[in-house]
Amino acid sequence: MSLDITPTLTATEEARRQVEICNACRYCEGYCAVFPAAFAEREFADADITQLASLCHNCRGCYYACQYTDPHEFALNLPAALAEVRVESWARFAWPGPFARLFQTNGVALAAALVVGTALIFAAIRALGTGAGDGFYAYLSHSAMVAIFAPAFLFPLLALAVGVRRYWAEVGGARVAWADLKAALVDAGRMRNLSGGAAEGCNYEKGDRYSVARKHAHHAVVWGFLLCFASTSSGTVLHYLFDMPAPYPFLSLPKLLGVPGGLLLTVGAVGLAVLKLKADRALGAAGAWGGEMAFVILLGLTGLTGLMLYAATGTGLVGPLLALHLGTVLAFFVTLPYSKMAHAAYRLAALTRDAQQRRARG
Repeated sequence: MSLDITPTLTATEEARRQVEICNACRYCEGYCAVFPAAFAEREFADADITQLASLCHNCRGCYYACQYTDPHEFALNLPAALAEVRVESWARFAWPGPFARLFQTNGVALAAALVVGTALIFAAIRALGTGAGDGFYAYLSHSAMVAIFAPAFLFPLLALAVGVRRYWAEVGGARVAWADLKAALVDAGRMRNLSGGAAEGCNYEKGDRYSVARKHAHHAVVWGFLLCFASTSSGTVLHYLFDMPAPYPFLSLPKLLGVPGGLLLTVGAVGLAVLKLKADRALGAAGAWGGEMAFVILLGLTGLTGLMLYAATGTGLVGPLLALHLGTVLAFFVTLPYSKMAHAAYRLAALTRDAQQRRARG
């Protein structure tokens, strides 16, 4: 009788094993930023694997091009190996730490945060009474909204900044030059790493066939989020600098930015959810699937409930829809540093560090 005494590798050790094989093969050199960065090295410290993991956008092109996937004895699955390192590293960098694993891997926890957020808004509306303004300010005053959402917005930004700073220190990031940050922003804005080796898209949901659907869905979400943020910011400026409180007519900056933003955010999130259902779970971090899907749904609900609230203007549905929308927004911001949303900050940091390294290599 024989016993299997093969040691179990950690996520980082398994990713290192696979990257070293890739480094010997080098077939995927032009696929994405991961491979030029890996092929520039001969040895891989834990920090190098952390950097490569955050550079990976899980496009999966390398997997379908690889001759060493299962059933080969090497059994390479680099997209999954790097995804596991990402989940582990983001949880390790998160502050306060115990929240990270809960929200990244547990969709129920994210749903519970939404329910609690909505309940808190309902409680605030009942406790604080009717506001003195018009529109939704008749249900909850502007000062009450500021008291609720200012901390809910600022604390997650602080928590995310702490996490990114820890990441930057681990991967050996130097002082950021504008040229490096610009290169990272251009890559992120164009989503170059979702274009695959043939620049025809990625293989996320169609296996060995290329698709640009994921890239388009990401662009819709990003532009939708930025338009919604710009809408809120313009409303803040109008309120405080021009003494023009809400509600605003359709032909006003908050509405002209917010309505298209809500539509893009909703459509993009639906697209990402559909693609995620089609994609092979074995090529990602399987344990984080529920948390990632819950985040996408929460993102879509943020846009959808905002549109529903606007459509219900002047009806008796404003009160309940206001609570639902604000509760969704509250849950989104509070969980931001611990959900998949954090990937935007970490990937931008990884792209910036990659630009530094490319510049150093000449």
